Amino acid sequence: MRAGLSTPLGPVWVEARDGAIVASGWGPAPGDPSDALLGEALKQLSDYFDGMREVFDLPLAHGRDGLQGALLDALRAIPHGQTRTYGELSKALDAPAQAIGQACGANPLPILIPCHRVLSATGLGGFSAPGGVEAKVWLLRHEGAASLLL
Repeated sequence: MRAGLSTPLGPVWVEARDGAIVASGWGPAPGDPSDALLGEALKQLSDYFDGMREVFDLPLAHGRDGLQGALLDALRAIPHGQTRTYGELSKALDAPAQAIGQACGANPLPILIPCHRVLSATGLGGFSAPGGVEAKVWLLRHEGAASLLL
């Protein structure tokens, strides 16, 4: 089941299956937010965009193994308002920085698993949202990481 909401970055959707949030993304989503888990996910996302939530307390199931799974778990550990570089994650996970970037780009749960908190050593890196890097900058400023962008 999917449901969505409007955000300052445009519409965002979440998908639930078997008692966990399994995907999220950009764009409108018809669906029934009366499902308790979807309703809670939309509430937490709304609270995040309203500046009232820093940590998501949802059952997330990214369904990835190997490097991708390890990276997604590492991304969840980056605190609100902080960032890491692709190089730092590369060292921590003993994988090439390019592979880290590709795994970030394949994140099935953007925002909920904060791939926007990963930067290149010399700039912002990429981002999957409509608006690309501008959306990444908005999220980082929203989380108070603006000083890192100067």
